[in-house]
Amino acid sequence: MKVVVQRVSEAHVKVDEEIVGKTGKGFMLLIGIDENDERTDADWIVQKILNLRIFGDENGKLNLSIKDIEGEILCISQFTLIADYKKGNRPSFIKAAKPEKAIPLFEYFKTELSKSDLKVESGIFGADMKVSLINDGPVTIVIDSFTKS
Repeated sequence: MKVVVQRVSEAHVKVDEEIVGKTGKGFMLLIGIDENDERTDADWIVQKILNLRIFGDENGKLNLSIKDIEGEILCISQFTLIADYKKGNRPSFIKAAKPEKAIPLFEYFKTELSKSDLKVESGIFGADMKVSLINDGPVTIVIDSFTKS
């Protein structure tokens, strides 16, 4: 599982010109699910995200987590994060999890984030989405469960 964490002052996602998910200050997450990912990968990344200290404290130091600031989270499914681009110029997405595996894992991921009592919204899995955000900082971190060991 690979997640791009973007610290935002606001973000929203539209499907067919209608806002289906939005967030204020917090995180906009792009979430890619690999065919080999399991709930343990989601659990590990959820804990990393909730405890990632990338918000400024009273001294401007990146010392606070999203829980500390009571931020909000917008989750966007993003199978293209699992692209294999080693051969040629056209990426392959064959290693991305198929919907029958990816959808339940994406829903589980959102549920686990929600247990933090933070507001968690999302786009629609598999839809053609238009995402807008104001990246705050900018601060962007990539978390990959493949690197957890």
